[in-house]
Amino acid sequence: MSDRPHTRILAVANQKGGVGKTTTAINLGASLAEAGRRVLVMDLDPQGNASTGLGVDPAARDLTTYDLILDGVPLSEIVLPTSVERLEIAPATTDLSSADVELVSHEKRVFLLKDALAQDGLAHWDYVLIDCPPSLNLLTINAMVAAHAVLVPLQAEFYALEGLSQLMRTLREVRQTANPGLRIEGVVLTMYDKRNNLCQQVEQDARETLGDLVFRTRVPRNVRLSEAPSYAIPILQYDSGSLGSMAYRNLAREMLNRQLSHA
Repeated sequence: MSDRPHTRILAVANQKGGVGKTTTAINLGASLAEAGRRVLVMDLDPQGNASTGLGVDPAARDLTTYDLILDGVPLSEIVLPTSVERLEIAPATTDLSSADVELVSHEKRVFLLKDALAQDGLAHWDYVLIDCPPSLNLLTINAMVAAHAVLVPLQAEFYALEGLSQLMRTLREVRQTANPGLRIEGVVLTMYDKRNNLCQQVEQDARETLGDLVFRTRVPRNVRLSEAPSYAIPILQYDSGSLGSMAYRNLAREMLNRQLSHA
């Protein structure tokens, strides 16, 4: 991967379910694509919600990320187009739910995804967004080992920061043992309700603890955002003028600006 620094691989991770990981992978991906970047969303969650949310019928998922990681099938044979220009998907099915058990006995168990991506041309994409499962299992570790950075969706709720500290510990371990270059891309507050005192308190605590790692953009609680997946399209296509669309466009812009300032 070091010979392709222009393809940026981000693991979208948080071991807690229901915090907006898949929503972020899909809609940040669509926003980056709208901004002219070529994006691959890689579905690494056995629930396959990113695949469904981008319009891939389960019957069309002949080859999946399971085949990529465990059977060495080239990425190019797995990737499918979406309804969004410049946005593609590497789909998943429930087959992945057995991957963790199968990976345990493999001597290169945490490097399989990294090796699979190194085999295949990533140069076609500017960004690869890996939608991780809601646990710190071997699939999530594979994503962290393969990634340049981790993007953390954080729901503004009680105990949010406690869960985050566990993720940070895992990230440090991966850095020490398998991927020394891994960093945190940023933390994005999701399901944010500015009228809710608890949301404001969590935001304040997060910014005090993590400083500039927390994106300025906050993704609001938004009915349109939660409706879009049932139509199997990103929020930008479902309701381009909604608060959810504006938030993910802003997040993409903020992320791209950060990249420029770090370049």
